[in-house]
Amino acid sequence: MISVQEAQTIILKLVESLQETDSISLDEATGRILAQSISSPLNFPYWDNSAMDGYGIRFEDVKQSNSDYPITLDIVAEIPAGINPKQSIQSGEACRIFTGAMLPDGVDTIIMQENTRKEGRKVTILSPPNYLGEFVRKQGSFYQAGNILLNPGSYINESEMAILATAQCSTVTVYRRPRVAILSTGNELIAPTEKLNPEQIIDSNQYALKAFILNNGGIPISFGIVKDEPEIIKQKIRKAINTADFVLSTGGVSVGDYDYINSILAELGGKIMVNGVAMKPGKPLTVAKFDNGCIYFGLPGNPVSALVSCWRFVKLALDKLSGIQGDYEPKLITVKSQDNLSSKGQRETYIWGQLKLINGEYVFTLAQGSQNSANLINLALTNALAILPIGVTKIDRGEIVKVLSLSN
Repeated sequence: MISVQEAQTIILKLVESLQETDSISLDEATGRILAQSISSPLNFPYWDNSAMDGYGIRFEDVKQSNSDYPITLDIVAEIPAGINPKQSIQSGEACRIFTGAMLPDGVDTIIMQENTRKEGRKVTILSPPNYLGEFVRKQGSFYQAGNILLNPGSYINESEMAILATAQCSTVTVYRRPRVAILSTGNELIAPTEKLNPEQIIDSNQYALKAFILNNGGIPISFGIVKDEPEIIKQKIRKAINTADFVLSTGGVSVGDYDYINSILAELGGKIMVNGVAMKPGKPLTVAKFDNGCIYFGLPGNPVSALVSCWRFVKLALDKLSGIQGDYEPKLITVKSQDNLSSKGQRETYIWGQLKLINGEYVFTLAQGSQNSANLINLALTNALAILPIGVTKIDRGEIVKVLSLSN
């Protein structure tokens, strides 16, 4: 067995980022990975505008104003947002103006309406502005035309969508989504729609892995349940590696009499790069690469083990494959444990539970029920894994623990 860090290093070296791109509409861009640099021919703000509801004035007219000697100006215009003002504001004049409205010529400062008193067509300045240009958003002060707004490899989320819209990107070039094949091996497995007999197990892995792939920007391709017959498994794997960028299979990678995956991968020309990792759960992990670039992840059959392997390794590999720019490191944070945590200390141990905010501080709480790799029931609401390194057999309540956050 190799260490978790060694496995991560090997896996990431195997992955080459996708180069194929899709051109999509802006409406479809959320959750995709940008494949182009984005800039705009427009400044932002597009023009000088008001940051407040109030009055547009000339700073020189009112800088000496105070409560003892208030200055009164003539209101000569009203400028709501969306209007291109035609009238210039002269000395001794003011305009009523609203947030986001374009400044007319002559206005260089905004007085908040709270600092004024309006009487008919006149406004008295009760408190002077603090400086020339107060509450004015200057053209180009947020962004100057021609500069880079977003770089290739950016994940397009709410903020990025706002920027793309502002830059008038009606179409966006993104990297294509990774294609990930899924198959489950085992004579004991049945689909959720079938009648359960005493010797059988409902295949939950197919659905868990599909959700994992979708949540990480991939396209899942289901190859269903494959019985423990070497020739059938071989046919399915051959088809999968010629269809997808990654293949995720569950079961068949341990050392039992019906564990055929590793030998089949070798027969098909796969170079096995990882064959067992010193971690719990998730020890029987196989990773192989084929000449066509496909990477095969032979995951353990137990549901928790399969997901932990995905959260720890496949997530990073998918990020790199997708074209996301970053350091491809797990999202580790240090928090206090709300519970006693234990391990045999022989392997790096992952304990599932939840990150919770209690009294303004994030803490890790252990999932209720047994920490058994076959017990998928208490995986519900899991959003973090506490990590006990090799040699550490316990962490007491209140002590610090390193946690892998599962939030995207």
